Amino acid sequence: MKLWLDGELRDSASARVSVFDHGLTVGDGVFETMKAVDGQAFALTRHLDRLARSARGLGLPEPDPDEVRRACRAVLDANPMPLGRLRITLTGGDSPLGSDRGEGGPTLVVAIGPVTRRADTTEVITVPWTRNERGALAGLKTTSYAENVVALARAREQGATEALFANTVGRLCEGTGSNVFVVLDGEIHTPPVASGCLAGITRALAVEWTGARETELAMDVLDRADEVFLTSTLRDVQAVRRVDGRELPTAPGPVTAKAMRIFDERAADDLDP
Repeated sequence: MKLWLDGELRDSASARVSVFDHGLTVGDGVFETMKAVDGQAFALTRHLDRLARSARGLGLPEPDPDEVRRACRAVLDANPMPLGRLRITLTGGDSPLGSDRGEGGPTLVVAIGPVTRRADTTEVITVPWTRNERGALAGLKTTSYAENVVALARAREQGATEALFANTVGRLCEGTGSNVFVVLDGEIHTPPVASGCLAGITRALAVEWTGARETELAMDVLDRADEVFLTSTLRDVQAVRRVDGRELPTAPGPVTAKAMRIFDERAADDLDP
């Protein structure tokens, strides 16, 4: 495998980042993950726009979008595969120990790994920890993912693939790496960005293409929703068949099945919507 590190392609076995890189020592970094289909990244422009927003929010220099596009193209060409996870990571770079950044500039890494298509349905749990919708990192896609690692490990222990968080006021927020949608009386609803959830790229496309409504939702909506589904870069639209101990009678239900079909058709028509 070859990856892009600070301006050039390198073999993954020999590519090295400093042990003093701020992304390693304090989680000072942002990233984007894209689905790559037969050497083409999906929704690249939207992902680059969000990468820039996250960098600004964290106080990092915005990456040159043309350079990142060249890096993505080089990595895709060097590692052909039918379906891949393409990841762009931008960190604070080599820095002194502590929270202050160094003066050497950020580190840019673009890498890819093979993945398989997700199942049409999955199981999720809820966790007792919360998202802070008023925190400094709210809405930013940062490398500070330890909360997600802990929550996802809890989900795996219980036979699920995702964990769902409430925010600090008890509203439904998001998963560790996904956005959540519910169907109530035939209408699709998803928490607004103000809830503290990440403004997911797949979420935005699903809202645009299905007419879903952004709605403040209490956590107990998961106990009464007719259907539940997740969206993310690698899940696309994925139906939920169980939430904690509650089995949903039909998964995917008719509304979710239609959303899945619409998403697949629209995404196939335009790889950079």
